[in-house]
Amino acid sequence: MSVRAILTFPTRGEAGAAHDHCSVGATGLEGDRPKKAAVSLVGNDSPHTRANLMLDVPTAEVETLGGRVVRVGGVVLAVEPTGNACPGLYAAVGEAGTVRVGDVLEVVEDGA
Repeated sequence: MSVRAILTFPTRGEAGAAHDHCSVGATGLEGDRPKKAAVSLVGNDSPHTRANLMLDVPTAEVETLGGRVVRVGGVVLAVEPTGNACPGLYAAVGEAGTVRVGDVLEVVEDGA
């Protein structure tokens, strides 16, 4: 599973900005406005969400990662279910760094 698209949403109600790479800090992606979680992830079948990282697999597969710690490029994320009807996962940033389109997501800690 790898990053297919990186998006930030600096202005509420406007379309997102696509990036080939982005710095990620404790509060989320550089240039993104604050939201419920620092980072959000979805699959390639949920293109109309306001998620930051779109992965190259279906959202149902992305959601199986809930409760785990993952590394994407130079960033470590603790991923959790959204807890609402929104597809995908929310994530807290455990280690800041840079994420790039094409970076492979790997599980580094299995919470299950």
